[in-house]
Amino acid sequence: MADAADFAGGPAVESQPAAVDVAIVGAGVIGLSIAWRLAAAGLSVALFERDVAGAGATGAATGMLAAATELEPGGEDLLALALESQRLWPQFRGELEAEAGLDLDYRDEGTLTVALGRDEVARLRFRHELQTRAGLSVRWLDGAAARALEPALRPAVTAGVFCADDHQVDPRRLVPALRRAVAARGAKLIEGVAVYSLDIAGGKVTGVVTPEGVCRAATVILANGAWAGTRELVGEALALPVRPLKGQALALRANARTGLPTHVVWTEQVHLAPKAGGRLVVGATVEECGFDRSVTAGAIFALLEGARRALPSIEDMEIEAIWTGFRPTSDDDAPILGTCGIAGLVLATGHHRNGILLAPGTAQAIHDLVTTGAMTGAASRFALDRFAGKRGVERALEHQEKLDAAQC
Repeated sequence: MADAADFAGGPAVESQPAAVDVAIVGAGVIGLSIAWRLAAAGLSVALFERDVAGAGATGAATGMLAAATELEPGGEDLLALALESQRLWPQFRGELEAEAGLDLDYRDEGTLTVALGRDEVARLRFRHELQTRAGLSVRWLDGAAARALEPALRPAVTAGVFCADDHQVDPRRLVPALRRAVAARGAKLIEGVAVYSLDIAGGKVTGVVTPEGVCRAATVILANGAWAGTRELVGEALALPVRPLKGQALALRANARTGLPTHVVWTEQVHLAPKAGGRLVVGATVEECGFDRSVTAGAIFALLEGARRALPSIEDMEIEAIWTGFRPTSDDDAPILGTCGIAGLVLATGHHRNGILLAPGTAQAIHDLVTTGAMTGAASRFALDRFAGKRGVERALEHQEKLDAAQC
């Protein structure tokens, strides 16, 4: 797991308030962003984090803001939400850097997806056509053009797709900035304190229960990522189709001989993201293994070999860090946002591998819901009730099968 010291410098020393307007469970990028927006609107907010802020999926993330690159067949609704949030990122970044006084290492050079070999070219062509039909700003490159864009790529790179609007940010800088901004707005960040359960009275959620007692809240927001589907807080009252999808990743340290790529580079096996200070993040595996935190030799070998296929200079880079994380993945790989049939409870989970990309959009949607009673825009399509209906039972059974299979 990523070292919490990367994000925090020690747990925040905050006492649990007796009552707030909003209590948020989980202080990853989603919980922190929501807290920042709600506190800026004048609401009293408390965030409860079992570890330290950012130590979950956020800390393990690469930080890609890749709406076009992430597009999958059938993903039109998610693309609309991703593009909404991507458009919010420049303003979100500007306000956050100004308020926190920290640089996020936001990089706007774009993202290059490459193919090595004829089979990969065919699949990349299909992806490019999908992106083009969706109206995205993408550019097809032959092998020579792709290598001209990134000269360190292996000669075997035979084609590429360049997405100029797909940027990146460094989670190791984003989390400290959000911590500062949240504190500056008066929100309470309570770390190292697990929420045992929700306080429910008369069928309405009225707060959270921790080892320090009850914190009353008019609204409770579940933003606890992969743990949202464990039922540890809601018991049998609410079944959320969210499970952990494990990812292993590593960071390399470039040197004067190797240099770094300028753009984020994707292949079919890995993605490579250059960061400040000569750091290159290589990610990430996709494993149905429950909450298994182990780092495995096979996964690390696959990451290194996948990176080496595209960028041979990694052979001379130092391995700086290796970690695991748990993507909060819903049954359709899209977030679950909004109300859920239990009064006083709001959901903001299931962001899969797009939590950082979707943070501004999610924060705005939940802000609107809490302050006006309704979400607008693309976020309104991602309520929990989309899993209900005639296939509700089948979906529940499929989800349970996935959870059972993940216990490896």
